[in-house]
Amino acid sequence: MSKPPSGAPSAPIDLLVMEGDGIGPEITAATLQVLEAAARAFDLSLRITHADIGFAALRASGTTFPDTAFEQARRAAGVILGPVSHNEYPPVAKGGLNPSGELRKRLDLFANIRPARSRDGFPPRCGRPVDLVIVRENTEGFYADRSMFVGPGEFMPTPDIALAVRKITRAGSTRIAEAAFRLARQRRRKVTAVHKGNVLRVSDGLFLECVRAVAREFPDVAYEERLIDAMAALLVRDASAFDVIVTTNMFGDILSDEASEIAGSLGLAPSLNAGSDHAVAQAQHGSAPDIAGLDRANPSSLIGSAAMLLAWLGERRGDAVLHKAAAAIETALDRVIAMPEGRTADLGGPLGTKAFAARVAAAVEAVAVA
Repeated sequence: MSKPPSGAPSAPIDLLVMEGDGIGPEITAATLQVLEAAARAFDLSLRITHADIGFAALRASGTTFPDTAFEQARRAAGVILGPVSHNEYPPVAKGGLNPSGELRKRLDLFANIRPARSRDGFPPRCGRPVDLVIVRENTEGFYADRSMFVGPGEFMPTPDIALAVRKITRAGSTRIAEAAFRLARQRRRKVTAVHKGNVLRVSDGLFLECVRAVAREFPDVAYEERLIDAMAALLVRDASAFDVIVTTNMFGDILSDEASEIAGSLGLAPSLNAGSDHAVAQAQHGSAPDIAGLDRANPSSLIGSAAMLLAWLGERRGDAVLHKAAAAIETALDRVIAMPEGRTADLGGPLGTKAFAARVAAAVEAVAVA
């Protein structure tokens, strides 16, 4: 995957690739092409392995997320996860596990980091250029597969009543707040907590109590609070007013899609699921089965997510070269997307998945020698 480095060899990096469903195989292949260019340019020692998940795994082993795939993920330094069509899977009892949710739970990937940034030459959909990060709690909240120890968090006591359980914990709220404030210190030193405490007084009350306690430990970081409905409107009005946004699972899921589309396109939005010991790079968008196999998918989101994974590994290992490689991938994306002729069809350009990946890969190597 990479040439032998000159001088002291870099520590090997074991990455697991899970292609997923729909456009997953195409955009993971594109991402690997860009990572290969980064490996050549920065003398990275990347060791890539693959594990089947989704429908491919269901056909082969009767489950969309085999135990062997999880064990490979647990042992890897990082995971690159393609999109999955989990809404189309059979029930859990028949093997239809959501690989994304299972990885988040089993690896305790409590922080979903979702940047929304406008790129030069590709203006935001509305308002001024955007540069914010949503720090979303990832392991609890209203998500039915993450709120109960046994059984789902949604149930029907009668045929005419459906109930959902929302789980908010002090530990979960505190650690996501700490992650947000630490990130803000690396950026513009402002955190906005988003909630619905005027209605969800107990659960969001606990969330806010924890965030406020953490805010007192970071006096150098400005802190404010916004209601979720007001925040959705404020992003449309002027998303440039925000830096780091911390919120609970469902609110973060919704706001990050909105912010990314305002910034330019959901197809450009990277995402990293991170915990204390593991991280998974994952595109924000879905599996788009309607264009699967047509060389029409935009791989930017997963490529950017892989760059985030390299930066996360660089921080953990104290490796400046990994940070440089991550920055080079981001710069390469900027350069290619800035030119109309370098864009994929969803952005109004002429390129397919493979041609776009080739351009970004070439740009990474050009950035490295600049």
